[in-house]
Amino acid sequence: METDYNPMELSSMSGLEDSSELSGFEGTDMKDMRLEAEAVVNDVLFAVNMFVLKSLRCADDIAYVNVETEERSRYCLELTEVHDHWQTPYHETIYSLLDNLSPAYQDAFGDALLQRLEALKRDGQS
Repeated sequence: METDYNPMELSSMSGLEDSSELSGFEGTDMKDMRLEAEAVVNDVLFAVNMFVLKSLRCADDIAYVNVETEERSRYCLELTEVHDHWQTPYHETIYSLLDNLSPAYQDAFGDALLQRLEALKRDGQS
């Protein structure tokens, strides 16, 4: 069941800045944040419970995702482009944000990285 969490103080973040396949509309620099949000969610589901909100307005330039960390902290994140003139704190990637919010995410990320390196090592020895 989808539940809207309260927006967090560090709400604005943007991730996957270099992802050309998610660049939105051809010929412009605008990204479709709905696609961006889905990519972000799929990328960190191994470590946190996260989903794109359908009940809050998502547009080409903004999307919202709910996050629940292993520590049971809940956040509603606003995913949007970062603008240089903003005065509010923001994180440029979901990884940076989760690294600050959740020690369990740090552990899960390290474990996933180690497993991947071990699999590459095994593949290289075959």
